[in-house]
Amino acid sequence: MKLKHNINHSVCYWCYDHIPLEEFLKTLNDMDIRAIDLMGPEEWPLLKKYNIHCAMCNGAEISLTEGWNDPQYHETLIKNYIEMIPKVSEAGYTNLICFSGNRRGINDDIGLQNCVNGLSQLLPLAEKHGVVLQMELFNQVNHPDYMCDNSLWGIELCKRLGSDNFKLLYDIYHMQIQEGDIIRSIQNHHPYFGHYHTAGVPGRHEIDESQELYYPAIMKAILDTRYTGYVAQEFIPTWEDKISALKQGITICDV
Repeated sequence: MKLKHNINHSVCYWCYDHIPLEEFLKTLNDMDIRAIDLMGPEEWPLLKKYNIHCAMCNGAEISLTEGWNDPQYHETLIKNYIEMIPKVSEAGYTNLICFSGNRRGINDDIGLQNCVNGLSQLLPLAEKHGVVLQMELFNQVNHPDYMCDNSLWGIELCKRLGSDNFKLLYDIYHMQIQEGDIIRSIQNHHPYFGHYHTAGVPGRHEIDESQELYYPAIMKAILDTRYTGYVAQEFIPTWEDKISALKQGITICDV
């Protein structure tokens, strides 16, 4: 593949984890895709072997449902992230994922303040090491009860934390389901978005004409914001040849 690289492409490996990681990394090299998402320290040496960047690191979180909105998890989370932030930096990476967790009856305003109270303890360390913590936005269809389920709640969290080292992972698939108006959101709120994920709606499958979003226009909107981070494919391929499906998705986004 010959890519323009106006968009920095990445791929979420969990969508292709039927393929051994080393084989998948070789495939990414062949496709001129230079990054991968959601890899932890155990995988980083193999990524470096194939010169594949980790565009979004993981491994410090407890789970998607047990997160920063609930103080009972703060002690464990703070310990985990204090250990992980320097590792991310030492490996030459920037982004580290985090999650709000589920509501479990917690009021959204209280959950927001709980997130501020916990995450603010980490930001000096993140700033020192040049690491950006990124909280992912989810929809309520796939992740019922998750608190960070709309961009405005996440943006308010960014504002209260007031640091360039905390951003939102804007998952286009999730936010199309939850609130729509994707391009306007990108245009209006892009300073708070530090990373993007894709997938087709409905179904989280290919991002071609089989679904309702027109990704070339979305990618152009992202480029118009002068975004220099990564866009990661996170759709679950339905084609028998799953690598061909990935190639199609990358091609669609390579504007």
